[in-house]
Parts: sequence; C-alpha cells; structure tokens
Amino acid sequence: MLQLAGVTVAFDGRPVLDGVDLDVAAGEIVALLGGSGSGKSTLLRVVAGLVEADAGRVTVGGQDVTALPTHRRRVGMVFQDDQLFPHLDVAGNIAFGLRMRGIPAAERGPRVAELLDLVGLAGLGRRRVGRLSGGEAKRVALARSMAPRPAVLLLDEPLTGLDRDLHDRLMSDLGRLLRAEGTTALLVTHDHDEAAAIADRVVQLGQLGGRAG
Repeated sequence: MLQLAGVTVAFDGRPVLDGVDLDVAAGEIVALLGGSGSGKSTLLRVVAGLVEADAGRVTVGGQDVTALPTHRRRVGMVFQDDQLFPHLDVAGNIAFGLRMRGIPAAERGPRVAELLDLVGLAGLGRRRVGRLSGGEAKRVALARSMAPRPAVLLLDEPLTGLDRDLHDRLMSDLGRLLRAEGTTALLVTHDHDEAAAIADRVVQLGQLGGRAG
C-alpha cells in the first residue's frame, strides 16, 4: 500500500534522510523508531507531500504520488498537537475531511456517528472542542483523520503530552481502532513499548535501506 524508494532529504546541505526504502502492506501498522533528529517526522512529511524529497519515489496504492500535492495523495495525518478546529464542534471536526471531498451530508452523518462510537465518544458530537479533555481531543483528531478512509494514515507521536495512565489506555485503544478499520498506518514514536503495543512491525529508521542523518 505504501512504498518508499531511495528517499533522500537534506536541509542546508545536511543529510537528514539518505536513500530510505520502506514497504508497508495493506492493513499493516508499522512503527518507525529513531532518536531525536533522525528524520522520523521528516519522512512522514515526505509521504504526506509536506516536504519535497531531493531524490526518491513515494508510491501509495500502486500510484506514484511523488509529484502530487498533499490533497491528492489519499493520506491522512495525525500530528502531535491534534490541530482541531476550535470553531467546529466534535462532529464538525470529524466531518471536515468528508465535506472537503464532497461527500453528501446524508453519508457524512452515519460515518461520523460510526467513528464517534468507535473512538468511545458516542453522544459527544455537539461538544465544543475547547471542552474536551486531552484524551478526548486525541480521539477526535484520530477519528477526523480516519473519516475519509485514507489509503495510508500517518501518525506523528500521536500520544505525546498525555499522563502515563491515559497514555497507556489510549496506546491499547489505538491499535484496536486501526485494526477495526483495516487502516494501513505508519507510526512515528520514540517509545519502544508504544511501538510494540500498537504496531505489527517495528523498524529503526537506520534499517530502512538508507542512512539517517
């Protein structure tokens, strides 16, 4: 479902990613480990089209998307800081991607309700996002990214900033949610326990056929 071939990125002449190769099968959850500054988040942003690689190819579902803009790549992304829209309620946030893709309202409603139930927030669709707890906000951000059924979901340390008990509860839930949807996912984390609990496969960035700067 996702294939990276020879992905190379340098910033100000300093190599960050050097010939990175990676294949992720349909429905597989791969956790990407690496130290601070190893290029983990940069690699996700290359896949999403937010960073242009100096060399290499990105293929999603058999389509070369290397030169395509972000909105045409069929990828979703969950950032560390959630980035919810404060002017929209919970349901509005989850429905946002569906609305942008022109999905009719009659289809958006059932999909939003399905995801609210899946992430354990049934009945909270009309709640303002400013009234959510940290864990609830993480769940809304995940549901919003999953709503359009992206070919690949990219997660950049999505559980950062939570206390340990809540982190551990959501860590267990995250793998369950991704598998319930059959989502192909690439997870960036620095937490080995988190990677082992969520992912089907754990790889170090330096093992991906290339060198991390």
